[in-house]
Amino acid sequence: MAKVRVTIPANVQEAIELAGIIRAKHQADGETSPLNTLQDHSWTEASTKLDACQQQHLKAEELRRQMELAYRERDALFKPISETIKASRDLLMGVYRSQPKKLGDWGFKVSDNPSKSMRNARAKAQEPTA
Repeated sequence: MAKVRVTIPANVQEAIELAGIIRAKHQADGETSPLNTLQDHSWTEASTKLDACQQQHLKAEELRRQMELAYRERDALFKPISETIKASRDLLMGVYRSQPKKLGDWGFKVSDNPSKSMRNARAKAQEPTA
């Protein structure tokens, strides 16, 4: 006989659904259910926790939807702010052309180190060619 594999879903929602199916079958079988022999894990206790777990799962899913909506709304509101920040930086770079570190007074982080991509390009240009 081939080796049989019985999987338990890793997805919490699917596992909760499986627990509901097991509970329904266990309750339908009543006293004849083989699960009555479980000693350390009672379906009577698990059943009440399952109901609470389902409610928390539904609550979490609703909060996730609300969170995603809030992020979309935030992003829509932030887009013009982001453009204003960029325009301010560009203008200040012109105003303080000879003193770019002055932008630090405006809250910008100013670095005179070349960017990592620029350093990589310079290093590659200095490599000997074969």
